[in-house]
Amino acid sequence: MSAAVELKDVSVTYPEGVQALAGVNLTIEEGDFVFLVGPTGHGKSTLLKLLYREELPTAGQVLVQGWDVPRLSMRRLPYLRRRIGMVFQDFRLLPQRTAAENIEFVLHATGVPCPSMQACVEKALAQVGLTDRATHFPSQMAAGEQQRLAIARALAPNPVLLLADEPTGNLDPQTSATIVELLLAANRAGTTMIVATHDPAVVNAARRRVVAMSEGRIISDTPQGTYPDDLAYD
Repeated sequence: MSAAVELKDVSVTYPEGVQALAGVNLTIEEGDFVFLVGPTGHGKSTLLKLLYREELPTAGQVLVQGWDVPRLSMRRLPYLRRRIGMVFQDFRLLPQRTAAENIEFVLHATGVPCPSMQACVEKALAQVGLTDRATHFPSQMAAGEQQRLAIARALAPNPVLLLADEPTGNLDPQTSATIVELLLAANRAGTTMIVATHDPAVVNAARRRVVAMSEGRIISDTPQGTYPDDLAYD
């Protein structure tokens, strides 16, 4: 198998001197499912932003699907981002567009070939159990429904890699379990998955690879692991 993601001696230091990442080395193979765990503010979100090029490393190399991300020209950056799905903790849905229109917007923006836009949108909504919410606006949907819509929007262009930043952070346990099962199903269908979380219940139930971070460093990497007992939750 080839690597979907490679970080080689990656560090990120912000102008005020705060070090978000320190000498991180990480390889994630295509088709892998990885939980990135650790307390809030210890580097998980920064690592995801590097892969999507919302942040640039101070040192080291960041490769996604073999692309040297920091060296990509702004002209070529959209081609990388079309291959990556993003699920944010705060959803980032378009408030003035319906559920169906949110998905349609992303399909247009990424240029995904879709013989029937309506069929593609309906498939995405059905995948997350939101067929009956197609004409609803985000404000008319519960938090769990909004997160499922965010997942549908991220998966609709068939990304090779999906990044999820605290996708269950504001949800109750039952809804959280539903969200994780959606992500696991997408992974079984072939999408490489990186899920940043500090929720032990979610990690322990799934039993997938667990990469633990503390103070900007990777402190453990366990296949089919659980949330480390000695790691703070928040």
